[in-house]
Amino acid sequence: MDQRITRKPELFSRLGLSDATIWRMERAGKFPRRIQIGGKAVGWFDSEINNWMNQKSADRQAPAEVSR
Repeated sequence: MDQRITRKPELFSRLGLSDATIWRMERAGKFPRRIQIGGKAVGWFDSEINNWMNQKSADRQAPAEVSR
């Protein structure tokens, strides 16, 4: 299975989110978990990032619930 890994600089560029925001979202279970590549290097599986973005898009397109 061919998995591409996205490193931090590319992730920040793609999402426009800060390191701290991504870290908090990971800890809350709202963002894919990072993987340790080696030493201090971390990354994320590109497929998981794409799935997360697709879900965000689907959530945006879903009709909002009306609370009364």
